[in-house]
Amino acid sequence: MEKKKLNRLESLDVLRGFDLFCLVVLEMVLHPLAHAIDMPWFNSFMWGFSHVEWEGFSTWDLVMPLFLFMAGVSMPFSLSRYKDMPDKMAVYRRIGKRVVLLWVFGMMCQGNLLALDPDRVYLYSNTLQSIAMGYLIASLLFLHVRIRVQIGIAAALLLIFWGAMEFITVGNYGGGSYTPDSNLAEWIDRTVLGRFRDGATVENGEVIFATWYRYTWILSSLNFGVTVLTGLFAGYILKNKLYSERLKLRMLFGIGLGMVIAGWLWGIELPVIKKLWTSSMVLVSSGYCFLLMGLFYYWIDYKGHRKYTTWLKVYGMNSILAYMLTNVVSFRCIGESLFFGTQQYVGNYYPVLIAMCNVSVIYVLLYAFYKHNIFLKV
Repeated sequence: MEKKKLNRLESLDVLRGFDLFCLVVLEMVLHPLAHAIDMPWFNSFMWGFSHVEWEGFSTWDLVMPLFLFMAGVSMPFSLSRYKDMPDKMAVYRRIGKRVVLLWVFGMMCQGNLLALDPDRVYLYSNTLQSIAMGYLIASLLFLHVRIRVQIGIAAALLLIFWGAMEFITVGNYGGGSYTPDSNLAEWIDRTVLGRFRDGATVENGEVIFATWYRYTWILSSLNFGVTVLTGLFAGYILKNKLYSERLKLRMLFGIGLGMVIAGWLWGIELPVIKKLWTSSMVLVSSGYCFLLMGLFYYWIDYKGHRKYTTWLKVYGMNSILAYMLTNVVSFRCIGESLFFGTQQYVGNYYPVLIAMCNVSVIYVLLYAFYKHNIFLKV
């Protein structure tokens, strides 16, 4: 934990808080609410709060890419002082520490590390680990090569992913297949991770892969790096003191719109699939992230509307803590103690009540940390 007043880009903190609010509040409450209401009109509304099954992109599919994007936006503000240092061991240690901590936190959240059950330990399966990999790639490029080279490498990584998926064939996998069962990224994860892949079990000495789990990570890491790099490029724009605020807004909105159009056009040939983190999906999602960053920058930093944003900064300035509390610690016992005996009166809405209590406890804890300027630094 770190206790100090941070000098930060306020729109970034609020946007990060908005992303966390969606993840730790809306997801926790809306899904039990949908189950309780069980009406077609509300189920249709929930499309925006659910991941698409395979091809396509919903608003909820933006939550994870936005995490990675914002990790890149903050980079010019947090790492610039290290660029001209001849001895970069200090920053290497900082980067290494962050990567390791995010990786371990990811295993705690989704890999069930705390269960101390070897059969439930998964090596690469969580959003925090994708941030770690993307951050590692982008931070090293930020420190050692110019922005034009960074842009060129980002484009190259997108093409390498596409080329590998399109032209490499291993048995029944690859060769331009983008189906759940026969794409190259799926084969790589099964081969490399084996039993340590999320959803994998061992039966009679044979690794069985769950049919419901289709996220890929190893080959997709190339594009995790690109997603963080696109955030880095937005960070360059926002930090540049030579650019007027109007120019920054035009660049954010213009680049964002261009990337969205390019991504969907590329999607005609290379499907937009979040679970594979395809190159077309990177362009689409990063374009939307640019547009959101522009919108929040316009409203908060340009127009100065900061009065009612504190509740989002409570989440945004302690984003890792909020994520960990939501995924590792359950406060359901508090709600079940407070509302014991009320289930007979509220019926199907009882899980909603417990969920609201759970997210309220998390917010109170985060607010206490915020008021005392205590932030979990990774």
